[in-house]
Amino acid sequence: MHTDRRHDGAPSHGTTGQHTIGAAILWGLLFGGMQAASPLVVWWLAPETVYAISLILIAPIYIGFAVADGRPIIIAVESSVAAIFVLIAAAAITGPAWLLVLGLVGHGIKDLWQHRRQYVAGTRWWAPFCCTVDLVAAALMSLAILGGLL
Repeated sequence: MHTDRRHDGAPSHGTTGQHTIGAAILWGLLFGGMQAASPLVVWWLAPETVYAISLILIAPIYIGFAVADGRPIIIAVESSVAAIFVLIAAAAITGPAWLLVLGLVGHGIKDLWQHRRQYVAGTRWWAPFCCTVDLVAAALMSLAILGGLL
């Protein structure tokens, strides 16, 4: 059986195919909708706070991937990028809800870049999944803002 190899030479066990990327995107659609609906589960908090918390929670996931990658420069860069998204989310708690949309779109762009460059090893399926989650949630939040719900 043929297995693709990551940039570090380790086998990927066939997880880089279009089928896996397509499945990651489909799961991303589901989870993006769930993220947009998350204030319904945590009804006692303002929706903006729930969305800000979710942005804070998704931002550092790449730190875990960076630690698994093992290169100190990757860990430093990913930690710095995560800190930027945490700051955007914190500002959005009391600022305009559009900051949340900006944060999610920015994180989605970062995911697209990650998918293209494979900067952090072992994220081939994660980046398309996370990008889809980010962009679906951002689109639904935009609709909520325009509809006066946020």
